[in-house]
Amino acid sequence: MLVHFRRIRSHTTCTYGRSKRIINGVIFRMVRRAVLGFAAFLAISSAGVAADETVIVAFGDSLSAGYGLEEVDSFPLQLERALVAHGLNARVINAGVSGDTTAGGRARLAWSMPPDANLVILELGANDGLRGIDPAETEANLDAMLRELGTRDTKVLFTGMRAPPNLGREYGDSFNGMYARLAQKHNVALYPFFLEGVAAEAELNQADGIHPNAAGVARIVDRITPYVLEELGRLGPSSSK
Repeated sequence: MLVHFRRIRSHTTCTYGRSKRIINGVIFRMVRRAVLGFAAFLAISSAGVAADETVIVAFGDSLSAGYGLEEVDSFPLQLERALVAHGLNARVINAGVSGDTTAGGRARLAWSMPPDANLVILELGANDGLRGIDPAETEANLDAMLRELGTRDTKVLFTGMRAPPNLGREYGDSFNGMYARLAQKHNVALYPFFLEGVAAEAELNQADGIHPNAAGVARIVDRITPYVLEELGRLGPSSSK
């Protein structure tokens, strides 16, 4: 049976974080996206790469960009410190854009990805779920991005997301299942849920109940670092789970 999912208007009600939250309007998202996207582009374009430096790109939305946090507490910088502590000369580039959907990520991927990246952490889909975008559209965008990265022979750590529970089981099943399917199709590593151990934990989230606080990001980094090290060849497969 063909199922059609209704788009949610520019601001929608979400039950993430145990209570209903109002998502920012489309105008705010567009302005913030343009400003942060340009800043990410400048950071990527102007940064030089040392011969022995491992370059990792965190390509995502507000969850990886560090929305509401000091830069030092953001996912890219916390991950960078964790990798350095493991003896890696790593630089993690923040290519996250708050409010970005998979369509936005797909549109900017070609020009915002440095050619010398050793690993891309692809973290997108949360805003698609919050807006109730048809999972088939989200999957097509993610598929296109993974295909593009594959043509560059770039290692990818693909991070999964889960749909807001208020959109229903049918939507959730369609949305949640796409990440494993795509990881298998493109033969890339999958971190099943970016917010694992953080979602719905009040003490690990900001007041909006959606975005991790510094402690929440620290937990994400602690859990995802073994996956990153494995993809960079620093751990055996059995050490990362």
